[in-house]
Amino acid sequence: MYFESFAALISMEGHGPYVWFSYGVGIVVLASLLVAARRRRAQLEQMLKAAARREQQQNKAAVTGER
Repeated sequence: MYFESFAALISMEGHGPYVWFSYGVGIVVLASLLVAARRRRAQLEQMLKAAARREQQQNKAAVTGER
């Protein structure tokens, strides 16, 4: 094992705060990108469903002669 103890792993000879902060920032950025992508996908799906409903209503109105 590279580190002698868990405390040595955390401290990394004084570099620990920078290293773990960097890992934390990276994880937060990746998580926020995943959340944003999922929200955007849900938003696009809702927009497509609404457009399909409007088109279906317009086609139905055109067939029956309504406005």
